[in-house]
Amino acid sequence: MEQLEFRPCIDLHDGKVKQIVGSTLGHEDQEVVENFISTHSSSYYAKMFAKDQLTGGHVIMLGSGNEEAAFAALSTYPGGLQVGGGINAKNAQQYIDAGASHVIVTSFIFHNGMLDLVRLEQLVTAVGKEHLVIDLSCRMRDGKWFVVTDKWTKFSDFEVNADSIAYIESFCDELLIHAVDVEGKKDGMQESLVRDLAAWTTIPTTYAGGVHSLDDLKKFQDIANGKLHVTIGSALSIFGGDLLYSDVVNYCKKGGVL
Repeated sequence: MEQLEFRPCIDLHDGKVKQIVGSTLGHEDQEVVENFISTHSSSYYAKMFAKDQLTGGHVIMLGSGNEEAAFAALSTYPGGLQVGGGINAKNAQQYIDAGASHVIVTSFIFHNGMLDLVRLEQLVTAVGKEHLVIDLSCRMRDGKWFVVTDKWTKFSDFEVNADSIAYIESFCDELLIHAVDVEGKKDGMQESLVRDLAAWTTIPTTYAGGVHSLDDLKKFQDIANGKLHVTIGSALSIFGGDLLYSDVVNYCKKGGVL
């Protein structure tokens, strides 16, 4: 098995570092469920991840008003973080110039419920395939996985399967996939999605959603068979959870030894 990489995250909402239940975003009739609001800046976390030599972490801007905090994190750890949320062909390069290793996109390329190849090719032209991460965050419908967009409120017609992943991989350097139905709930991973992604992906792919203990992490590693990396948010001690951040870092650095 390949070494399991822990990919940390800095989620930004209203300019602050937060952990929220992502599926509660974007609904006019529903308040956003916040698991944690940090008293620390985005730079504080970027410095921590740099010190622990964690690469490929992602800074996600959840709505507008988070650009300043995102730029602060990127400048603190240049080359060590990816950035997503509101990325398009016009603004992508400025984030690369600011220190992001990659930009992460979903809604810009999954436009009006469909994969927009024109927009995808514009992005590849703007920053290069080597700087692009495609986020295929998905939910199950009728026994199949479909990409959801617009703060995870809308189903696209893009089914996530072996063929579609093989196709989309040709446009990007990495994949990021949130299991939307379990993300932020600290209630266990979506094992069937982990199993599917391990079978289907051939480029670096990070799974997010529900991992909340070292036992979970071991189970994830066993199911993924070394094929996937993992991000953990709300469950981590640095974000108000019970799972010690240092334990996760050490577990992954030691190649999965509890």
